[in-house]
Amino acid sequence: MSALDRNFKYEVAREPGGEAVKVCFACGTCTAACPVRAIDERYNPRKIIRMILLGMRERVLQSDFIWLCSTCYSCEERCPQGVSFAEIITAVKNIAAREGKLHPAYVMQLDLLKKFGRLYELEEFDNKKRAKMGLAELKTTCDEVARLLEDTK
Repeated sequence: MSALDRNFKYEVAREPGGEAVKVCFACGTCTAACPVRAIDERYNPRKIIRMILLGMRERVLQSDFIWLCSTCYSCEERCPQGVSFAEIITAVKNIAAREGKLHPAYVMQLDLLKKFGRLYELEEFDNKKRAKMGLAELKTTCDEVARLLEDTK
């Protein structure tokens, strides 16, 4: 079990989007409104906020659940305190990303973008299909995207 970090809630609150984390009183309205929760009962925005407030920094930053928010903002629309879980979780993801704790799915997507300039490899077969539909041929790679990614490091 990792040690608690009493400053974690302040760290999240300093991040853009994380400012409201300390006004949550854990009513659970966000969880009741969450479409991800409707699919997976293990996903619980209230629990994640509670873990942030308790200082469970390492458990939160290493959790796969922080990457599942659909950013639909249903939480914010229904929260009596006006707290946006989507914004808070974006703040948490930014902290995790700075520490190199990216979910493997994001790493894979980044690798695909660097390699192909898109999230899937475009092959000759795809262009033949496009031609049959009267659509213009696409380049199989987008070097501009790779250059953009290099420039934003």
